[in-house]
Formats: sequence, C-alpha cells, structure tokens
Amino acid sequence: MNRILFCITMVLLLAGLSFAGQRYTHDTLLVLKDAYAVNATAVAKVDGSDKTLHVGTGLIRADLVIDVSAIEIDSDNELYVVSIQGGDAADFSGDHVCLARLELGAASVLDGNVNSTVGRYVLPFVNEGQDVVYPYLRVRTEVSGTAATGINYTAFIGAN
Repeated sequence: MNRILFCITMVLLLAGLSFAGQRYTHDTLLVLKDAYAVNATAVAKVDGSDKTLHVGTGLIRADLVIDVSAIEIDSDNELYVVSIQGGDAADFSGDHVCLARLELGAASVLDGNVNSTVGRYVLPFVNEGQDVVYPYLRVRTEVSGTAATGINYTAFIGAN
C-alpha cells in the first residue's frame, strides 16, 4: 500500500501538481497580459497590443492566474478590478460579458479588512455566460481611486 501511495505521489509531482496547491505550466500562447503597470482602466496587452485569445466554441473550465508584482495603495482608496471577459467577436465589438472578476486594493474599498499584496491570485472561470459559450477571451483592468503608479501584474490561463 505504501508503495502505491508513493507511486501516486510521484506521478502527481511529475505532472506539476502538489498537495499545497496547483502549479501551472507556462504557455506563452495563453498569456493574456504581460508585465507593465496599469494606472487607468484598460484592456490588457501583450507586447504592446490588446490581447484576445480564441479558445473555440466548446465549453472550457480554466483558471486565470494573476501574478501581482506591485500594487499601490498609498492613498487608501485604490481599487483594481481584474476581470476576464468573454466575447462573440475577436474585436469585442459584439456581445461580451464578464466571466469572472477579482477585486484588489486597499482594505477600505474592499469587501473585507485586509489590504491586497503582491503574490499569486487564481481566478476560476468558464467561458459561458447567460447560456452562451464565448469563443474569445480577454482581460480588462478597472482602476479607481487615486492610483499614481497603479498595479503591475501578469495574467495567463492555466488548466483547471
């Protein structure tokens, strides 16, 4: 029995899983935002261009992995809402919805009493909303409050 448990543990570790949490394989094709500071509401960019990802017409369950490297909350009123949106057109000119959202910022503007910090945040989502499967995905950051330097993060899709 111990030998079987050992083998299962090794397979999970080799597959990139750990008992402390999920690890993700980094695929550059699944990056939805690269590292740069955001201090105003905007659609996420990769290499300086708005990034949209076509995931096809099937239902997917995945995680948006958000790695925050800097977050400004000096004025105690900064709020950063990172959302993953689904759309029916590559340029998001048609129907689009928020599939999931994460609020980061100063404790005074969050639903809680803890300031957000640098680190990894995982946002589970499906590409379906209101009984519609959306084939296009993008990340959007809403910024409010007195954000001078803002928030710096990367975001990519990891398998769930």
